[in-house]
Amino acid sequence: MNTEPTIRVADLRVDYGAKTAVAGISFDVHPGEVVALLGTNGAGKTTTMDVLEGYLRPTAGSVTVLGHDPYTERARIAPQIGIMLQEAGFFGELTVAETVRAWRRFTPQAASVQDALRLVDLEDRARTRVGRLSGGERRRLDLTLAVLGEPRLLFLDEPTTGLDPESRRETWRFLKRMVDEGMTMLLTTHYMEEAEFLADRVAIMDHGRIVRHGTVDGVLAQEASARVSVTADATVNARTLPPFPGTEVSEADGRVTLVTADPQPVLRLLLDWADDNGVRLRGLEVRTASLEDVFLDVAATGKGRA
Repeated sequence: MNTEPTIRVADLRVDYGAKTAVAGISFDVHPGEVVALLGTNGAGKTTTMDVLEGYLRPTAGSVTVLGHDPYTERARIAPQIGIMLQEAGFFGELTVAETVRAWRRFTPQAASVQDALRLVDLEDRARTRVGRLSGGERRRLDLTLAVLGEPRLLFLDEPTTGLDPESRRETWRFLKRMVDEGMTMLLTTHYMEEAEFLADRVAIMDHGRIVRHGTVDGVLAQEASARVSVTADATVNARTLPPFPGTEVSEADGRVTLVTADPQPVLRLLLDWADDNGVRLRGLEVRTASLEDVFLDVAATGKGRA
């Protein structure tokens, strides 16, 4: 059994003149694993992906993809990788089948048109012009072109951006099926639910560094806090609530949220205050931190920055 990482990144640094885009990150991706690279715009995700895909030479550190340097030996790994860009450039006047047929001309060991379309349930759209496809259908076409050569490794850049919830989940199911069949994936996404659904591990970047890394459960375990929240109104808001010692109180999107390491006394104090003041709490919710909470915390404060 091959135990060598499909991707190995060691102390990767990328500078653009005086600006450091990636500041010495290290991580591995193992065969059959899905890793989500997360972070706000400018965190260093795209630069990291460009290095791994062989389009950019690192300033320092080392990177191997399928055992090779992706920049100097890109020709050796290109037939074994697939890349699904955030937005591909299609010719709208070509049909779906014609698009796949054209792509096959420069894809080694490409699947047949029929097999490629069957993979993503686009057989019934084979004669449809690409310009008439829905957003979800276009992303499925993106996906079938990315895996046309049956790659060992798939890079996904925001694979479901712009899709409606139904199309997004449909794309997740296609990707999950490929993972179950043994494909290795590295993806970037701004949808935390997508990362939770697809990824075995996540790495959250901030200012060019990885500041959280591990399984979703492991990353959440580092965030030892819970959220107590209620719907905000003229009576219940961040200014009218009593003090909650050791608790962070915020108000946004029509809700007041109390972040605490111990929600039980906070909840008791909140309910007692409401009873004493004849206030009815609407939309009361108590939950543990989510991946989105961790992401927003990192984005807002740089908490945990190396």
